[in-house]
Amino acid sequence: MSVEQPLWRALTAYRVLTLLYALTLYAYGYDDYDHPLGAGAYMAVLTVWTALTVRMVSSAEQCTLRFLVGDLTVAVVGILLTPLVDTHDRIAEGTPTLPSIWTAGAVLGFAIKGGWRWAAWASTVVCAANIIERGGFAQDTVHMLMLVWVASVAIGYVVEVARASERTLARALRIEAATRERERLARDIHDSVLQVLAMVQRRGAAIGGEATELGRMAGEQEIALRTLISTGPRDAAHEADRADRPEPVAPAGVALLTAEAEAEAPAADGGPERRDLLALLAPHAGSRVTLSGPGTPVPLPDEAATELAAAVGAALDNVRVHAGDGANAWILVEDEPDEVTVTVRDDGPGIPEGRLADAEREGRLGVALSIRGRLRDLGGSAEWISAPGQGTEVELKVPRQGKTGR
Repeated sequence: MSVEQPLWRALTAYRVLTLLYALTLYAYGYDDYDHPLGAGAYMAVLTVWTALTVRMVSSAEQCTLRFLVGDLTVAVVGILLTPLVDTHDRIAEGTPTLPSIWTAGAVLGFAIKGGWRWAAWASTVVCAANIIERGGFAQDTVHMLMLVWVASVAIGYVVEVARASERTLARALRIEAATRERERLARDIHDSVLQVLAMVQRRGAAIGGEATELGRMAGEQEIALRTLISTGPRDAAHEADRADRPEPVAPAGVALLTAEAEAEAPAADGGPERRDLLALLAPHAGSRVTLSGPGTPVPLPDEAATELAAAVGAALDNVRVHAGDGANAWILVEDEPDEVTVTVRDDGPGIPEGRLADAEREGRLGVALSIRGRLRDLGGSAEWISAPGQGTEVELKVPRQGKTGR
């Protein structure tokens, strides 16, 4: 909803209430007018005009410049008509004009529609009409007109600021949505395409012959793709160490495809679909990977379970790549009332200090996106505990109800 829509509703109510006030003043001073029937004719026109134009001030689209000019004309005519139907003494005493404070509604319409410049122009016209009606610069008249002028200009300025803030917020939300989508695509790419390209490059070099050229092309595409999804600057020379990296293995996420169908479990209360996290993690267990957890299922919302399992798979991929095929890994699942914690520990050589930050700058986003990014989107966290020669421990935490309170 537009931030200015409440102002239009307030203006609609203001016009109706001030019309009732003007009619009350007219009825109260009926006997004091020189020409009460002439004043009554104008009040009838004002009543019909207000009733017929209620919808015109319901939104910015309905309120056109032509209507605003007509509305201001009705107010100005009422002001200038006052000396013709009222006595000179009553005017000198400061008796309200025929439209009274209804006139301010016409000015506020300009302020909300066009900002402070339109408000200043409309206020000036009303001020000039009131000075003509009083026949001079009476102190009370000038005081009242200055209040109207300042108030309308201030409201117009506030409306302009509110519109600018609304545009800025909308732009920020679009940028945030685009950034999140880019990170999601980058995670998927890292978990599948990048690892496959790296594997093709290594196998092509090992096979030789025509496969060497295929491997070289796959390696070039891996570099280009890493550059595309990288969020930080890096030097292209860092890609030269690809030949020294251990051979990548197939993405662990591939092993999850079969388990996902078995893990699906709709909520008994008709709520959002939930999955058993243990069933999703079961394919990872093997001779060198030990899975430990509760004796009962660990249900999580579909997205949370899938993303957490993918993050565990990425952590195990890092174990295989950086600790070697001979490294052992342990997965511990802890089902707590408010959150689910999954710890992945290995007995590899550990991570040197500052290595994670260097890898992110080089475009290797396994930690930055496949693990930390997934957990951040779920409202969770990922922490690394490692020391050279003492293995690595990754602690993944996800709120039980998810970031959106599902």
